[in-house]
Amino acid sequence: MGEGEFVRIETSGHVATIRLDRPKMNALNRQVQEEIAAAARLVDADPDAHAVVLYGGERVFAAGADVKEMAVMSYAEMAVHSRALQDCFTAVARIGKPVIAAITGYALGGGCELALCADLRVAGESAKLGQPEINLGIIPGAGGTQRLPRLVGPARAKDLIFTGRHVSAAEALAIGLVDRVVPDEEVYPAALELAATFAGGPAAAIRAAKLAVDHGLETDLDTGLEIERLQFSGLFATEDAREGMTAFAEKRRPTFTGR
Repeated sequence: MGEGEFVRIETSGHVATIRLDRPKMNALNRQVQEEIAAAARLVDADPDAHAVVLYGGERVFAAGADVKEMAVMSYAEMAVHSRALQDCFTAVARIGKPVIAAITGYALGGGCELALCADLRVAGESAKLGQPEINLGIIPGAGGTQRLPRLVGPARAKDLIFTGRHVSAAEALAIGLVDRVVPDEEVYPAALELAATFAGGPAAAIRAAKLAVDHGLETDLDTGLEIERLQFSGLFATEDAREGMTAFAEKRRPTFTGR
């Protein structure tokens, strides 16, 4: 479907995989960031892709930003680049479909931040996650200080960000940083299996649910409830809602078309 030098899209059934492949550690330089964003926009717009897997291969998810590239940048240069960096990751977070990160090996720095843009995270038993930017004299700049505390709470996020320590898969599961831990060799198949559970589902309703949760987290409860109400009501204009409720009344399984 889509091909960059370091990022490509692979499809299996109704699941699209955004595959990072920049040897050896999938360092996220500017080109990789832009290719990730382009791939995210492609799968978001593809009606045949019902769910998405982020995958860095059998050895590593992504070991972070390209430090050599960053080290020579001035404040003025980074002030411009950091906006583009955040926008690339936000493109992944805004995919209106279930997104599962399949985490093998290291997911550090920008790699961890990329995983945070997914809806669910499947990790291998030997995976290591973390935000080690503090050890470079900087802080996370691609969403780590914002998405991480929203996921695991502010105290746990501060622990990881202040110390820069690596978190094991077991600890990541315990604090809610990942959702499932499997043997290393089963990470990608498990992520594909999870993604496949959304294939054939009511695409408009799933998109509405994701938007309601994500946007609702950013506002007060009353505004969030209004976001939910409007998304909920709007789905009554879809064929899938009619089919779902009709099938329920007729005691049969619904056949959703995404319309």
